[in-house]
Amino acid sequence: MDLVTSTWTEPANTATALLLLGRGTDPASERGVDCPGDLPAPSDPDLVARATAAKAALGDRVFVLGHHYQRDEVIQFADVTGDSFKLAREAAARPGAEFIVFCGVHFMAESADILTGPTQQVILPDLAAGCSMADMAVLGQVETAWEQFTDLGIAGDVVPVTYMNSSADIKGFVGRNNGVVCTSSNAKRALDWAFEQGRQVFFLPDQHLGRNTAVLEMGFDLDDCVLYDPHKPNGGLTPEQLRGAKMILWRGHCSVHGRFTIDSVREVRERVPGVRVLVHPECKHEVVRAADEVGSTEYIIRALDAAPAGSAWAVGTELNLVRRMALAHPDKHITFLDRTVCYCSTMNRIDLPHLVWALEELVAGRVPNRITVDEDTAKYARVALDQMLALP
Repeated sequence: MDLVTSTWTEPANTATALLLLGRGTDPASERGVDCPGDLPAPSDPDLVARATAAKAALGDRVFVLGHHYQRDEVIQFADVTGDSFKLAREAAARPGAEFIVFCGVHFMAESADILTGPTQQVILPDLAAGCSMADMAVLGQVETAWEQFTDLGIAGDVVPVTYMNSSADIKGFVGRNNGVVCTSSNAKRALDWAFEQGRQVFFLPDQHLGRNTAVLEMGFDLDDCVLYDPHKPNGGLTPEQLRGAKMILWRGHCSVHGRFTIDSVREVRERVPGVRVLVHPECKHEVVRAADEVGSTEYIIRALDAAPAGSAWAVGTELNLVRRMALAHPDKHITFLDRTVCYCSTMNRIDLPHLVWALEELVAGRVPNRITVDEDTAKYARVALDQMLALP
């Protein structure tokens, strides 16, 4: 195949893109938390210099983590980049760092607090950086579902499994009930372990990862999976459906990956000859089935790094990462699976002004936006995380 030199074409802007990029506010969405303190103006030409100076002044006292979905302006200051679990482990591996500045979202900072030592402090530059998927599983709703399982007499056979993309409360619930945490990379191993412990799995909070893993990797039928909707009486399911299911999937999803459609796949195949479609397992089942490859964020990065020059790829994951990979590989044609802007709205709340503010506050001796998990929740969440680490 001939070499190509491709240029990145930004997906079309939309009316909502300005909001998604953090240029507007929506107090009814996510956590709706304003950042305390005075932020530098986004137009301040000295932001990069200020961040550099603050980070240098803190030295080894600070360790900055950058999730793959972060903006480039933030990623440039990250000591380590990666997915949520990798970053939490990296923080735990540096006990000498007094401050962990987590450029990600709320549940990631919680996991870092759970895994790091008592003398370390985890900071989230903007408290409004939540996760819509994690927020779809509220502890009270999950406990109500579990009470229903108990009343039906099936709780003893149900093993809870929660995706890493969940709150500390949910991880704690899973640990209390002898379950396990999983990532998109090890979901099959976690489910294999769970089915060795019980007859059914209660999978939180992402229905798509649970369904895709069970059906495409473990050979289950779609009929083996039922969808539990916490907003409906009894989850919208009959006792017979609950008793007969192998996978009880929580009705949650990723707002970014959930927007990719089968039409997106068809359109890009028509538009880009020879394209290979590479998607994240948080995408809908029909999208994953139609793709050529599916894998975690780290898998996507490795696949694109190893792809031959001249190859064409349409990638179904967060736009910041796809754009970064396209610019890093100009000899490959890497495009976004959707034709319109699709940033993670809450991940993008962590911008350079918030990072500068957080670092400068630390330099001044003030600890902003510290994320802490209460001792009891952290104890049981750690049980579920340790069980994941012990998976064969």
